[in-house]
Amino acid sequence: MLGPRRHKRRDAKRTPRLKGMTLAKMIPNMITVAATCAGLTGVRFAIDGRWEFAAGAIIIAAILDGLDGRMARMLNAQSDFGAQLDSLSDFVAFGVAPAFIIWFWALNELGGVGWAAGLFFAVCCGLRLARFNSRIDKLPAYAYNYFQGVPAPMGAVLALLPMILSFEVGDISLLHPAVISVWMVGMALLMVSEAPTFSFKKWKLEARYMLPFMAAVALVLAGIAGAPWMTLTIASVVYLVLIPFSVRSYAKLKAEAKRLAEFEEAAESEDAERVQALRPKG
Repeated sequence: MLGPRRHKRRDAKRTPRLKGMTLAKMIPNMITVAATCAGLTGVRFAIDGRWEFAAGAIIIAAILDGLDGRMARMLNAQSDFGAQLDSLSDFVAFGVAPAFIIWFWALNELGGVGWAAGLFFAVCCGLRLARFNSRIDKLPAYAYNYFQGVPAPMGAVLALLPMILSFEVGDISLLHPAVISVWMVGMALLMVSEAPTFSFKKWKLEARYMLPFMAAVALVLAGIAGAPWMTLTIASVVYLVLIPFSVRSYAKLKAEAKRLAEFEEAAESEDAERVQALRPKG
């Protein structure tokens, strides 16, 4: 009789566990909020005319944006709330903030035309994010390593490229507000375009290329430490140059996927002549 009573007393004294999200699983959302704060801080620096700090704040926001998703996967803390917060943060930090920064820096000299260019950039950033969210888990398997259009963080960096370039070369004729407004519109169109761009998220590197890759990373880090704005300029130009190659690579994968689908269809229909024509060569 004493055994069951002791067991009941032990259960009665047991403290109930609190339900909710652990602090560790809130870390990705905290990083996302920090990215939003960095983007808005960039606007504050722009209002004060501190252009290098404004550009640096957007760069920090981009770095934080790259960390929050990885932290969420590492901590198994993915959630619908986090996904929505991330999209809102991206719109503020990489759509609204760069538009305001470039407006205060140069576009205000064009009046309504400059404001329209900034608005267009911000709106296109929002449209690009909405399209990205609507296509999650709906893209074909061969598209796993590609973005559709330039991603928002890179779009923000490219939008700031004229200002970043001015930190190194000073005032040049190519930095006229009219040219900058056209540049902003062009970067906005790249974001909402269907052009496939490399994502590098699931990029796999062969072992023989590991040391050269690490050496290249060390070179980039040294460049950032010694000449950050020129390094960012070169990296941005390299990214733009890679877009045609990503389009070509994506087209090849798409054609190969189509051929394989037709091959399987022909095999199921027992069309020997078509199977032979679609069979992989070599």
